[in-house]
Amino acid sequence: MKPVSSTSGVSISRRQLLQASAAGMLNLTVPGMVAARVDANRSTQGAAEKSCIFILLCGGPSHLDTWDLKPSAPTEIRGPYNPIATAVPGMRISELHTRLAPLTKHFSLIRSMTHPGNISNHFDAMHNCLSGQHAAPADSPYMGSILAKVRPTQRNVASYVWLIKCVGDPVFCAPNIGTGGSLGSPYAPLFIGSADNHPAKPNFKPPDGFLMTETPERMLARRQLLEGLDQPKAAKQQQEWQDIHRRGLDLTSGSGPQRAFELDREDPRLRDRYGRNPLGQNLLLARRLVEAGVGFVTVNGWTGPAPGQTGGGPPSSSWDMHGAEMGMGNAFGNGSYGMGWCLPVLDHALSSLLVDLEERGLLDSTLVVVSGEFGRTPRINQNNGIPGRQHWPQCYSAILAGGGIRGGAVYGESDKIAAYVKDKPVRPQDLSATIYHALGVPYEARLSKDGVSRPLSTGQPLMDLFG
Repeated sequence: MKPVSSTSGVSISRRQLLQASAAGMLNLTVPGMVAARVDANRSTQGAAEKSCIFILLCGGPSHLDTWDLKPSAPTEIRGPYNPIATAVPGMRISELHTRLAPLTKHFSLIRSMTHPGNISNHFDAMHNCLSGQHAAPADSPYMGSILAKVRPTQRNVASYVWLIKCVGDPVFCAPNIGTGGSLGSPYAPLFIGSADNHPAKPNFKPPDGFLMTETPERMLARRQLLEGLDQPKAAKQQQEWQDIHRRGLDLTSGSGPQRAFELDREDPRLRDRYGRNPLGQNLLLARRLVEAGVGFVTVNGWTGPAPGQTGGGPPSSSWDMHGAEMGMGNAFGNGSYGMGWCLPVLDHALSSLLVDLEERGLLDSTLVVVSGEFGRTPRINQNNGIPGRQHWPQCYSAILAGGGIRGGAVYGESDKIAAYVKDKPVRPQDLSATIYHALGVPYEARLSKDGVSRPLSTGQPLMDLFG
């Protein structure tokens, strides 16, 4: 092939030039986009396509004020909220969950989540939560990265997306959020949005990889040139090469991936029901992304600033409700770090997501997980009369819905003040095994890299929640 001279005077072949330009144009090195798609030996080939929306309530929500209230406990423990009846007899949740209460048949509550050992800082707790392992090695990949490796999406979109990366104080951000851990950056998530650019903003813009910057004619010409290039000799390598470029070209030229970000296509009344805030609109976008074929979407539980407030912290800490001790105001108030603001936002957004998924026939194929990295202390701390709760890893709660979860169940039990697990403890590895099982992935399968073999999860799925 005849060499082409570059402006720097270095001679490169036409093939090398087109490879480099195509890689740049298609943004093939964007994490989560391409590398997982060519694994012909994946164990779940042929399985029904399922997705997961993992709603991470960064900071650690109080289980005693949301899904495991203790109305008979002393005042300094039970907090100001009363439990209300739901559509499931005996299942009671916070009175601020007015829209979730009629929908309890669609989800199950886990009231016995626990971190073995005293993992009471955000950094380590997030690492264990997202990797789905207790005492996870430092290079552990997170569940979304693992699924991008063993179960890549079959459509021309990213396998793993994170809606608003946690930013600000690094204590909130698990170390491997953006790296893919031991699997490497090809399996890291594609991050979408920021504090200043999210779908609740009127001029929200998706990442460049979802925007077509070339005319359809030029894109077609590039494809034809690529198909005419000298390909690797091995048949498998040739097929992988063609598959990567075909998917990349389809990604940037196809209407499906781009259309997922066009939230203006939705009925304004539906957008209002989700809530015109970061959490509400990110959950609506998450639904649109799983419709487009994304396999795993992590949604940062950031609710944004409360009305009339300019603060509220970066997208990482809405649920870190320490009260006055950390300068965050009343944990039970209506400020940006108060249950009076954050819990109704979650109530509206989560209830709208569940109803939306059901009405579209997507709930059975979409697993919804709602959890923080830990819970909050039973005893309320007071600082100049401004209450809050501290970190508490020994016992907390989570919600699971869809994806084969039967709903209407309460799994596990805490003691009388929700300080410790009384029955059926659920460790991070048990939650990850449950997620893998729901998505049709053998949780006992192993990943090997550099001679080291690790199981996807060392836990056991909560089989009582299926069926």
